[in-house]
Amino acid sequence: MFIKTIVKTDKKSGKRYDYYRLCEGYRIADKVRHRTILNMGKLEGIESREDKKFLADTIEATVKGDRRLFSFDVKPEIEKYAKLFANRIIEGKLLDVAPEIGQCPPPVKEADIKSVDVNSVRHEEVRELGSEWLCKQAIGQLGFRDILTDNCGYSESSADMALAHVTARAVYPASESKTAQWMKESSSVAGLFGCPIDKINRHKLYSASNKLYKNKDIIEKGLSTKTNELFDIRDRIVFYDLTNTYFEGRKAGGRLAKFGRSKEKRNDAKIVSMAAVINAEGFLKYSRIYQGNISDCKTLCNTVEDLGSRTSTTGRKPIVVMDAGIMTDENAAMLKKKGYGYICVTRTKLKNYRQANKGGGDTVVRDKKGNPISLRLVEKEGCEDTYMYVRSEQKAVKEASMNDHFSQRYEEEIEKIKTALGKKGGTKKLEKVWERIGRLKERYPTANKHYSIEVVPDGEGKNAADVKWAKNTVKPKESEGVYFIRTSLKGEEEDTLWTIYNTLTEIEATFRVLKTDLALRPVFHKYDENIESHLFLGLVAYQIVATVRHQLKQKGISHDWRNIVRIMNTQKEVTTTMKCESGETIMIKKCSTPTAEAKQIYDALGYKHNPYFMKKSVVPEK
Repeated sequence: MFIKTIVKTDKKSGKRYDYYRLCEGYRIADKVRHRTILNMGKLEGIESREDKKFLADTIEATVKGDRRLFSFDVKPEIEKYAKLFANRIIEGKLLDVAPEIGQCPPPVKEADIKSVDVNSVRHEEVRELGSEWLCKQAIGQLGFRDILTDNCGYSESSADMALAHVTARAVYPASESKTAQWMKESSSVAGLFGCPIDKINRHKLYSASNKLYKNKDIIEKGLSTKTNELFDIRDRIVFYDLTNTYFEGRKAGGRLAKFGRSKEKRNDAKIVSMAAVINAEGFLKYSRIYQGNISDCKTLCNTVEDLGSRTSTTGRKPIVVMDAGIMTDENAAMLKKKGYGYICVTRTKLKNYRQANKGGGDTVVRDKKGNPISLRLVEKEGCEDTYMYVRSEQKAVKEASMNDHFSQRYEEEIEKIKTALGKKGGTKKLEKVWERIGRLKERYPTANKHYSIEVVPDGEGKNAADVKWAKNTVKPKESEGVYFIRTSLKGEEEDTLWTIYNTLTEIEATFRVLKTDLALRPVFHKYDENIESHLFLGLVAYQIVATVRHQLKQKGISHDWRNIVRIMNTQKEVTTTMKCESGETIMIKKCSTPTAEAKQIYDALGYKHNPYFMKKSVVPEK
């Protein structure tokens, strides 16, 4: 153990003072990390470096049951602080310490036996604990509190409120009003982070999320660096994409809410766009919020400007993987100029191309369901980039079935037009019939090219007497199920390029977690400041989710986040009251034993099962 000094500045007076934390070191691979055990405050009377070292050694010895250090003539302040902090560590179960050989074991508590009235036993204040405790330990693993207090200037109380709010978004995503109600009545998150329940309200939560967004760059950089160090990530590949979420209500005014192309097909609602950069392990590197009507391809330049400081690679820049909507020739030239490699799907199918390896056959790989996919490197005249021809049998079947579906609907609509000629009040005028056919062709352009339609006029030439149609013979197209991947990389094999591109599904999974599990969709906020804070709060909560899921995947546990929350919510915090024979009332607060599935998750992550063992209080008889 050692004592870490934190220098803080009073915002009002400008006075600087020292604040101390008790920390321990641990090793991950060949790197040493620090973990905060507890906050020690100002430590009045402890000034010299030797006193601090001796205090840390004394606390560690006391926790392990070794009292020999107290045989020396030590300062009374050191002895007082050593006993105080050692008791807090032991009672709070902040360390799992086994006594070393030759040392005295910690004192065993005597059995506490009371005679109680069984009929007086009451279970009260049953609160959810497991998911909140899981998130708190992930927050500690990421050093999130240190980022807020050391880098963003947060006080201890404001950091507690912010971290509790982030945990609430991860576990129970809801509006600030419902979140405050949940924190007060259903969850133990306030107690875990030391937030007074009576001071929690929606205004405090709004303020906490707004302050988090004001420190967006510092928080994103801090968490990005920490996840790279924690899991030894190199950021060789990053994925860039743009998504949007829609608003409920008119959302009049404001600069963010605009009508645009909604990914959820909600063209009736205004939307707001959000760009994100994710690494191959699923951790967020960078995000930016845009107006709803922004074009996908126009956002890349702004992102690349900040990308270098968010990734761990210094000598070699990461490969940027994108979808077709973002890649244009201008963006390709910009990425090359800045030294980034890229892989993306072409916006249109290539027409004039030739095979790069003459005489070589196609490379066949298989997707997760075992369906074959043919790959072939091709060249396009006048272009320096490499292209890869991709043909998926499953995609070809899907496109063919879509064409069959459209053909069926097309034929049904033609029959409706034909039937209307013999109905009273049906469309019979020649020009009106052709108008209906024109609208039908506009609705189904893919199917229309396979049909021939003839309208037979009556004797007077004013009305239509019949509608005749025929389906032309359609030959199966070789282009069905085909698309092309474009890359600036040279000398890579087909299967390597396919493996890199195929991991683009990671960012799709990220957006799915953000929108569904963390409730970024829809947005109910009115003001732009609250909209930005709402979206960023979800992104910060996602880093907690990614930290947990990344470690679980390495242990072979692939639960989605909602399932993890369901499993962990089986662990509760319960307050039990009972009447003693002596007339006293005993109140005991305890955590329930985790289920087998919850224990499996705790053990896979290396987390503790309970935040504390038991809290007991005795109320004397009146």
